[in-house]
Amino acid sequence: MSSSPPLSQGVGYGIVVGLGFAFSFGMILTTFVLKRYNYELQTSEMFSTAGRTVKSGLVASAVVSSWTWAATLLQSSAVAYNYGVSGPFWYASGATVQIILFATIAIELKRRAPNAHTFLEVIRARYGAVTHIVFMVFGIFTNILVTSMLLTGGSAVVTALTGVPTAAACFLLPIGVVLYTMFGGIKATFLTDYAHTVVILIILLLFAFTAYATNANLGSPSKVFDLLQEAASRHPVAGNAGGSYLTMRSKEGAIFFVINIVGNFGTVFCDNGYYNKAIAASPVDALPGYIMGGLSWFAIPWLAATTMGLACLALENNPVFPTYPARMAAADVSAGLVLPTAAVAMLGSGGAVATLLLVFMAVTSAMSAELIAVSSIFTYDMYQTYINPRATGKQLIYMSHTMVIGFAIAMAAWSTGLHYIGISMGYLYLLMGVIISSAVLPATLTLMWSKQNWWAATLSPPLGFACSLIAWLVTAKKQGGELTVATTGANNPMLAGNVVALLSPLIFVPVLTYALGPQNYDWISMKAIRKGDDHDLAVAAHVDLEMIPGERRASIVEEEEEQAKLFKASRIARWMTVGMTLALLILWPMPMYGSGYIFSKKFFTGWVVVGILWMFCSAFCVGLYPLWEGRHTSARTFKSIFLDITGKRKPPKGPLVTEGEDGSNTPTEKVVAKE
Repeated sequence: MSSSPPLSQGVGYGIVVGLGFAFSFGMILTTFVLKRYNYELQTSEMFSTAGRTVKSGLVASAVVSSWTWAATLLQSSAVAYNYGVSGPFWYASGATVQIILFATIAIELKRRAPNAHTFLEVIRARYGAVTHIVFMVFGIFTNILVTSMLLTGGSAVVTALTGVPTAAACFLLPIGVVLYTMFGGIKATFLTDYAHTVVILIILLLFAFTAYATNANLGSPSKVFDLLQEAASRHPVAGNAGGSYLTMRSKEGAIFFVINIVGNFGTVFCDNGYYNKAIAASPVDALPGYIMGGLSWFAIPWLAATTMGLACLALENNPVFPTYPARMAAADVSAGLVLPTAAVAMLGSGGAVATLLLVFMAVTSAMSAELIAVSSIFTYDMYQTYINPRATGKQLIYMSHTMVIGFAIAMAAWSTGLHYIGISMGYLYLLMGVIISSAVLPATLTLMWSKQNWWAATLSPPLGFACSLIAWLVTAKKQGGELTVATTGANNPMLAGNVVALLSPLIFVPVLTYALGPQNYDWISMKAIRKGDDHDLAVAAHVDLEMIPGERRASIVEEEEEQAKLFKASRIARWMTVGMTLALLILWPMPMYGSGYIFSKKFFTGWVVVGILWMFCSAFCVGLYPLWEGRHTSARTFKSIFLDITGKRKPPKGPLVTEGEDGSNTPTEKVVAKE
C-alpha cells in the first residue's frame, strides 16, 4: 500500500483495544444475565460444552464465524488478484466441503461419545495414551498454525491501515478475546460469533454494492468486466485461458485449489474447535447446524474476493489506487493487503475503517474458538487425564482460564517473531496442510471404521508428516536450487507436500491394519467417557446442578430416543454431504475448467448477482434464523429483566443443594420468587 497509512494510529488503537473491551464488557454482562435469569452457572462443563444444548442456527453462525479467518477475506482476495474469477471460487469450494463433510463426523461423535469434551478424549478411549499424545501434538500444531495466521494477517492489515507497529497489534488483538472467553467460555464464543458474523456480512454486502452499484469508478458488473479485460491486455495471466482474468481455466489457480482442499481438511478435522462446536450442539441440531454453516460460509470468500480482488485489479490503473501507477508488490499481496487496498481505493478512509472493523471481527471471533480448543485440550486431555484425575470443577475452571491466558501470550510472541523473519499469512496458509493433514484420515477412521488398529492410528500421522516434509523440501530444492522462504513457499513444493500429507495415510493405514491385525472395536469405551464433576461449584453457588442447562441426567428411554435420532441423522448426513461435495468440487466448476470458457459480460453479471443473492441467504441462515430459534428464551429473559428492574419480581435463585447421606446431591428447598 502507499507509504502513509490512510488512518491514524489513534484510530487503530481505538478499534483494536476499544472494541475488544466493549465486547468483553458485553460478554460479562451477558454471562451475569444468563446466570441470574436462566440458571447458567459457569461450571467446567458449561465453560467447555455450553451444556450441549446449542441450537442449529447458533451452531451455523458459530461455524461461519470460526471458519471466517483473516485469511478467508485476505487470502481469497489475493488469489482473485492473482488468478481472476477462478480464485474466489477455488478458495470457497475448496474450503466449504470440509465443513459439510465434517457434519458426518459431528453426528458420529455425538453417537459414539455423548459425554466427550474433546475429540482427543475419544482417541484415548479407543487407543490409549501413546496415540492420544500423538494426536494431541497434531491438534496443538493445528491451533498454533491457525492462530498464527489470524495474528499475522490481522496485524499486517492493522499496520498497513493505521501505522500501529505490528508487534503491538499482535499483542493487543488477543486482549479482548481473552477477557470475554474467560468470562463466558464456549457460550461466549457462540454469542460473540453471532455478533461478529452479522457485522462481517453487513460490511461485505456494503463492499459488494459499492463496487457493483454505486462507486463512481466501477459502479456495475459490466464496467468491472471491461476494466478486467483491459487489465488482462496490460498483464495477461500465465496459465489462464487466453491470459484472461475472466475464466475458470487457470493452471496456477487449479494448483492452489488442490493445496487449499488438502490444507483445510487438516484445519477442520484436526482442530479441536470444530469438535467443540459439535459437542456443544444439541444432538438433533449438529447436522443442520454444520450443513447450514458450510453453505452459508461459501458466500463469504466467494463474494468478498469476487468484489475486492477484482476491484483491486480493475482500479490499479486509476489515480485513486494507493500505489498508482505501480501494481501491488508481491510481498503485499502475500501479506493479505489486496482487500484493504481495494477498500481504500473505493471508499477512502471510510473503506479503511470498514476493513479494520472487518478484520478485527474475523480475527477475534476465530481466535476465541482457538483459545477454547487449546484450553479444552490442556484441561481435559492433559491436566485431568495425566496430572489430576480427581480434579474438581473449580480446579478445571482455573486450569481453563490459565491456558486461555498462557496460549494467547505465547501466540502473540510467536506471531511477532514470524513477522520479523518474513513469514506471512499467505505462506502459513499454504504450509498448514504439509504439517497437519497426515492426521486427517486416521482421525476420521477412529469414529468411522472399527477395524483401524493401534499401529495404524499411532504411526500413520508421524509417518505421513515425515513424507510430506521430504516431498515439500526436496521439491523446493529441486525447483529453486536452494531452500529459502521464497522457494519453499512456491506453489509446486507446497502442492507436493500437501498432497503427500493427506494421501500417504491411504497407504499406511490399510497396510498397518491388515499386516498386524484389525482391531474390530466395539465402541463401548467411548461411551464410558464421563463429564466433569461440578458439584463443588453448584454447592458453592447454592443451586441444584440438575437445574443448570445440559446437566440434567437423561433417562434410559430418552437416551434410546436420542440414539435413534442420531442414527437416522448419520445416514442422512453421509448421502447429503457426499452429494454436496461432488456438486461443489466437480459438477459446478469442472465443466467450465475443462472447456476453457471465458466469461461473457452477461455471464459475469449473473455470476456476481448469484454471489450477492447467496450472501443474502447466508444472512438469513446465520443472522435472522438464530434470533427466531431463540425467541422464546429471549422473550422470557427480557421479561425477567424488566420485572427485576421495575421491582415487580425478583428472579428465583433455583433449588438449594444439600449433600445426602449416600453422597447424592438432593434439592431440599426452593427459594420462592418475591412478588
